[in-house]
Amino acid sequence: MTLASGDWIVIILYFSISLGLGLFLARTKTSRLSDYFLSGRQGHWLLLGTGMVATTFGADTPLTVAGLTGSMGISGNWLWWSAAIGGMFTVWFYARLWRRAAILTDLEFIEIRYSGPVANFLRGFKSIYFGFFLNLIVMAWVNLALLTIIQTAFPATRGIAIQIGSLQVGSLQISMAQAIVIGCAFFTLLYSALSGLWGVMIADAFQFVIALLGCILLAWFSLQHDSIQNAGGLHAILPDVWLDFFPDFSNSPVPLTADPAGSAGVPAKISLASFLAYVLVQWWASWYPGAEPGGGGYVAQRIMSARDEKHGLLATLWFIIAHYCIRSWPWILAGLAVLVIYPELHGAETAAKEAAYVQLMRDLLPVPFKGLLLAAFLGAYMSTISTHLNWGASYLINDFYKRFVERDKSDRYYIRLSQFLGLLLIVAALVVSFGLLSSIKETWDFLLSATAGMGFVLLLRWYWWRVNAVAELTSMIAPVFILLAMRLLENSAWFSAAGYQIPPAPQNLFIIVPLSIVTILIVQYASPAENTALLQRFYDRIQPPGPGWRSFRGTKSAPSLPLLWPLTGWLSGTTLVYAGLFFPGALLLQRWELALWSGVVLCISLLITALAVKKEFQRS
Repeated sequence: MTLASGDWIVIILYFSISLGLGLFLARTKTSRLSDYFLSGRQGHWLLLGTGMVATTFGADTPLTVAGLTGSMGISGNWLWWSAAIGGMFTVWFYARLWRRAAILTDLEFIEIRYSGPVANFLRGFKSIYFGFFLNLIVMAWVNLALLTIIQTAFPATRGIAIQIGSLQVGSLQISMAQAIVIGCAFFTLLYSALSGLWGVMIADAFQFVIALLGCILLAWFSLQHDSIQNAGGLHAILPDVWLDFFPDFSNSPVPLTADPAGSAGVPAKISLASFLAYVLVQWWASWYPGAEPGGGGYVAQRIMSARDEKHGLLATLWFIIAHYCIRSWPWILAGLAVLVIYPELHGAETAAKEAAYVQLMRDLLPVPFKGLLLAAFLGAYMSTISTHLNWGASYLINDFYKRFVERDKSDRYYIRLSQFLGLLLIVAALVVSFGLLSSIKETWDFLLSATAGMGFVLLLRWYWWRVNAVAELTSMIAPVFILLAMRLLENSAWFSAAGYQIPPAPQNLFIIVPLSIVTILIVQYASPAENTALLQRFYDRIQPPGPGWRSFRGTKSAPSLPLLWPLTGWLSGTTLVYAGLFFPGALLLQRWELALWSGVVLCISLLITALAVKKEFQRS
């Protein structure tokens, strides 16, 4: 792919604005730790929610969604659509509590909720586990996505080698594509380290607009391709089974085109058991970055950055709506267009259809839109990396170094140290990206199963006094050992000889989650409850509703039906998200009956959700 001067102007302008924002905000917003990690707790809901959307809009996300759609049809996206249920649950039952806690990181919650050496160990362990090791995997995954984009868009960069150092003292040889990724990573480190969370959030909003605009333009140019326009549109070319919003649970072949002779077809990929695992279990049981049960990670960081509880709730609500309703369709339409524009990919692996998303950019976009979409990919990449740098540093500094190593240094000292840790994180992530390519995806796939059951404690610890630090630690350990035991059992000779079979992910959640919960409850009741005085202080500070803290409420009268409006908001909000997701898709694909019904449901659920927001804050 060749870039014209107009493309380069767009790319240079993008980099200039991103760096300018970082330099400007570095002068005004980073004097204290709460400024650097929580923007001084003055974030507006629109800015905070947009930042959450931008962070989850990684460079790999458009490719992944396009690949899913090209392999499974629209319904394949239930792999990630199902998480909307848990996201809306966080909005209504946890967003206000996170803001009310008034803590610097979500791991600080551990020591206002638990006490003793187990709580200390839990906080320190999670700060290293999540802030360093798991953070590296996420950043390495995003680095690899950008590397794939560059190599697909500019194939020549695979073969151009750059040698650093001399042969006499040892040298490092990298490709031009790897050098570009390294440059983007260090540029991101520069502006995020200078400005803290304020710079990250402002840059996120700018980068989200660029990224979304670029993806919309690519979808539009794809749909204008002669092979689609001459046939009357995607709905006239692809049969309904490719355009259905819900999975076909049969195992019959799915034809690729309306002409039965046009393709041998591919099988439907989501079984009924897998679909039920997604919508009934995974959203609340498993830990996943950006979709933690009950919030957590950078989602909790943005909520705690809000100026008050209302802005925290509205930020999370906007995040969930924008995450599913606004971002989805440009990627899905491009994934469907790949099937028509590149018929040679009909039987290809999902990875080839992911790379075809970049081929669309290379083959279809005119000047300066190639530069704009490249800037969009860079924006998606930088938004994710900058957030993970700031979030990871907040864990390593506030929850490990400041808590267990140096307690009494100045805020400026901790900020400088966090900037240095950002450098270590970015270097380590690049090493993992380029040196351990084959292990990353396996680790990522392992994650949802290895954390299945953790959500049980993460959700209940806010609403039930009896949950203790030992239970939370067990929730991290039990699923891993259960999963390993299942793997050993599956590989044993007698097990396979008897004809038994361990279900694959995500169906294995139906085994791992119940066993994990039973283990957690046994350990919880076998160990003492937390200190009563600490629990009372926690209740007085957070005031969680519901029956789980009745004995700590004292003579205070509990509001009648305290969870009524949160429950109403959760149900109506979840309905709102799915109706808002289906309505534009049905219009674009000319599925008029679905558009009518989803439009009606969208309006009704929007009114109920707005009423629930009003009533929730009137009640408090």
